[in-house]
Amino acid sequence: MISVAAELVGMHPQTLRIYENKGLVSPKRTRGNTRLYSEADLERLRLIQRLTTELGLNLAGVEVVLRLEDELRRAHERLERLDRQMREEIQNVHKQYRRD
Repeated sequence: MISVAAELVGMHPQTLRIYENKGLVSPKRTRGNTRLYSEADLERLRLIQRLTTELGLNLAGVEVVLRLEDELRRAHERLERLDRQMREEIQNVHKQYRRD
C-alpha cells in the first residue's frame, strides 16, 4: 500500500505517486489496483530521497542517475554471465585435454 510505503521511507504518498508517474519507481499492483512496493522499490525510493535531499538533484538528475545505475547493473550481470561461460569453456577444454 502506498501509505505504508510512504511511511516506511518517510515521504508523502503524493510524492510516491509523482515518482511513479515519472517512471522512477514501478510498484507491482494487485487485481484491485493497490500498489505493492517490494523491498527493492523501497530501496530505490530511499536512494531517490538521498539524491534529492542530500545531493540536491532535481528529478531530471535523479532520472539520469537511476538510468546509469540500471545500465551499470545490467553490464555487471552480463559480465557475470560471460565469466560463467568462460569458466565453463575452460573446464570443457581441460576435460578434452585430459581425454586426449
